[in-house]
Amino acid sequence: MKIIVVGSGKVGGTITQQLVREGHDVAVVDNDPAVVEDLTNSLDVMGVIGNGANYSVLKDAGIEDANLLLAVTGEDELNLLCCLLAKQAAGCKTIARVRNPEYRQEIDLIREQLGLSMIVNPEYAAAAEMGRILRTPSAIKIETFSRGRVELMKVVIPKHSSIDGVRLVDLPSVTKTEVLVCAVERGDEVSIPSGQSVLHAGDKISIVATPENARTFFANVGIETRRIKNVMIVGGSRIAVYLSHILKRAGADITIIEKNPERCQMLSEELTHVTVINGDATDRELLLEEGIRDMDGFVSMTGIDEANIFLSLFAKSCSNAKIITKVNRIKFDEIIESFDLGSVIYPKRITAEQITAYVRAMQNSMGSNNIETLYNIIENRVEALEFNVREESFVTGIPLSDLQTKPNVLIAGISRDNRTIIPNGQSRIQVGDAVIAVTTQQGVDNLTDLFEMNV
Repeated sequence: MKIIVVGSGKVGGTITQQLVREGHDVAVVDNDPAVVEDLTNSLDVMGVIGNGANYSVLKDAGIEDANLLLAVTGEDELNLLCCLLAKQAAGCKTIARVRNPEYRQEIDLIREQLGLSMIVNPEYAAAAEMGRILRTPSAIKIETFSRGRVELMKVVIPKHSSIDGVRLVDLPSVTKTEVLVCAVERGDEVSIPSGQSVLHAGDKISIVATPENARTFFANVGIETRRIKNVMIVGGSRIAVYLSHILKRAGADITIIEKNPERCQMLSEELTHVTVINGDATDRELLLEEGIRDMDGFVSMTGIDEANIFLSLFAKSCSNAKIITKVNRIKFDEIIESFDLGSVIYPKRITAEQITAYVRAMQNSMGSNNIETLYNIIENRVEALEFNVREESFVTGIPLSDLQTKPNVLIAGISRDNRTIIPNGQSRIQVGDAVIAVTTQQGVDNLTDLFEMNV
């Protein structure tokens, strides 16, 4: 597809990389010549220097033939204006980045009135993921499907666990609950396991389950579960504001440490339920004085990755808190993951996944099994996708045991009539189902692409 990305900052650059990787024809628009030059030198994209809200600039970028325009500059109003102009000028699909918390309540009205296909908010999406992780602190990462009815969780098998040395085929009898292990990380090796695969302590496993079954699973395999009662947040960004509202609904006590006095004043006025401390969180004495040792959760989200990493390492050294570290630079993710910083959140990556899912669904809009949700379980190696089954095909109405999936594909869950099915060989896919699949294949946009035709 022909896609125009207006705004080539951190989020725009990450999205552009992903779209190029998916094989799309991408043009980037930005006011900064150096940013445009950097992207055009590193990626196979067309670059246009200028204001994306100017029709002549969009025309140079190919708006008349574009299928989709993404406006992801740092200014909400400019993004909305770019989308409105593109919609009026070319009738293409549009996606706007809207970050300001003040627009949160009107977001559906804005999308409807301006005819936007989608609105993305990296900060809110990051806060929502942080909130899910703090709700279930035993998990490293949590993603949701079917409007929260199904969860995909990544956890580490602890030493002396009851499932250490257990084959997956024996897992239900050992754990007394219904979950499905859909990916195993062991050192640098990543696999989509079979029933004969054996689990070991130290493995990172990704499981698909309902929230209720996940809690039972954790309790039965020796993974600690506890309610987060108090959380320390370092950095008073928009993410901190969104996260504070989420944690308030969960009943947690919140402390925010922010260096900027003016920002502290704004936070105090908006977040009356939060304790706001004006101070430098790199001062360990301040953290100790504010009770870091007694915190159940610690979230490091300053604007500097290195500071977030060191703060999380310090929190790990002096507390038993569930630690979440926000990181902006994705290029060093393998090194960062080796630090064992708890849960590492990349807001840009979350947004790129949302847009990638939409683009794949749009690309396959005439098909019968559109993508609803997409997550990278292991970046660029394993994807989890949710498909809406809209029409009958060669995969519907037939037991899964009689269908042949392609290599490294696992049907991990079926959502039907507000209930969740962990599939077995006798399960059948039906029209109206939401089907969750896990695969190492990249660029999949249709459920039928995961099965062999000669069945």
